[in-house]
Amino acid sequence: MPIEGTVLPIHSEKEVFSAGEGDVNFRNVSWQRAAIFMLKMTFATGVLSLPASLNSLGGVAGAIFIVFWGVVNAYMAVLQGQFKIRHPSLHTVADGAHIATMDLSGGSKRWAMFAKEITEFVYLVSWLLCTGLTVLGISIAMNAVSDHGTCTVAFAFVAYLAVAILGSIRKIEKTAWISWVGFVSIVAAILIVLIATAIRSRPAAAPPTGDFVLGFRAFPLASVSFSSAWSAALIIYASSANTSGYVPVISEMKYPQHYFKAVYVTMSWIIVSYMIIGMVMYRYAGQWLATPALGSAGPTIKIISYAVALPSLLASGMICVHISGKSVFVRVLRNSKHLTANTWQHWTVWLASTFGTGLIGWVICEAIPFYGSLVSIIGSLGFGPLGICLPVIMWYSMHRGYRKGTPKQKALWAFHTAILIMGLFVTIGGTYANIVMIVQQFQDGTVGGVFECADNSGTVDS
Repeated sequence: MPIEGTVLPIHSEKEVFSAGEGDVNFRNVSWQRAAIFMLKMTFATGVLSLPASLNSLGGVAGAIFIVFWGVVNAYMAVLQGQFKIRHPSLHTVADGAHIATMDLSGGSKRWAMFAKEITEFVYLVSWLLCTGLTVLGISIAMNAVSDHGTCTVAFAFVAYLAVAILGSIRKIEKTAWISWVGFVSIVAAILIVLIATAIRSRPAAAPPTGDFVLGFRAFPLASVSFSSAWSAALIIYASSANTSGYVPVISEMKYPQHYFKAVYVTMSWIIVSYMIIGMVMYRYAGQWLATPALGSAGPTIKIISYAVALPSLLASGMICVHISGKSVFVRVLRNSKHLTANTWQHWTVWLASTFGTGLIGWVICEAIPFYGSLVSIIGSLGFGPLGICLPVIMWYSMHRGYRKGTPKQKALWAFHTAILIMGLFVTIGGTYANIVMIVQQFQDGTVGGVFECADNSGTVDS
């Protein structure tokens, strides 16, 4: 990774949110606020799905994957930051795909536009899936807290309205306090569950009397299929792979070169906290861990922890709606005065973007009503190409002479090519594993139906 302060050549491009007199100034986010926004974006939904994935992998492989994917994702975030700072006009990774393809194809506008459209589609779908994931998480929380007080579809729709309203805050700077509240609430909720799980004589989901098998082991069982193991590994990958969402944050930073500070703070916390939380919960709950993890310590603690975590889930939904909505907003109004002017066109497009993407997220939540598999789908089909493959292509663009350069340059080129191949395996192998797992879940009847009113919180009976 580059050390902070590395000087990168800047292209003479106009910043996305260049504001004139009287316009909205989007570019006033400090690196500290960027860090908390990125941390909240990554931590909440990821940490809730990660512990249960260790049951398929075992403690040793799980710990290795937590560190490995954390380091890979941190480096990919750095590459995207380098490329964005070189190209100030870039707003999302779709713009990056366009620029990199132009560089690598000898200036072919046709291929560059094709790459941009495909990337923008994958990017938007990925963040819509993330929105659906947070809406699903909120509906689970509301069911848990209210003892399934009403139809789950209604809870999910209320969740959609809440995250769409919060996500419509235009500037990342103004979301800082919500991100802070959300971050504190999820840390508090996780600590409650962590302590409650550790002090129990047996896991809440285990048989109440008699002998039971904890299921805590160092290595996966021989009976664990490739699909199960790889899907679990992808859940760990996806829990920190949303680095494509970091790029738009740079466009709103007061000093974009300080982005790297925010990345290092975010990813350091992610790796350390995931290791501690995942390993402790797996050690004390074993195969009886729930997904999301807040349901692992019994019905009473579950109600308390979900109530405490609700602000965090709302903040996560806000961020997903904001990221997906703003990508649509910028695409529609780019290079027009309405992008940064307080006109009726500006507000109409902005609110249509946030409420529209939120609505699609709600539909996804109802169509794919299983939390862990949805996380894994996002990891393979979305963040596989966006979080690994595309940053490597950006690296190729920034180091075009390395393939035929010095031995050191050739080694670096080969290293990044190996990462690209790994990204393709994450995408293709992960998609296959997810399809197999989802089909199996429907055949086993372990998931609810589409647009179903039944309780999705999986409360453990006392």
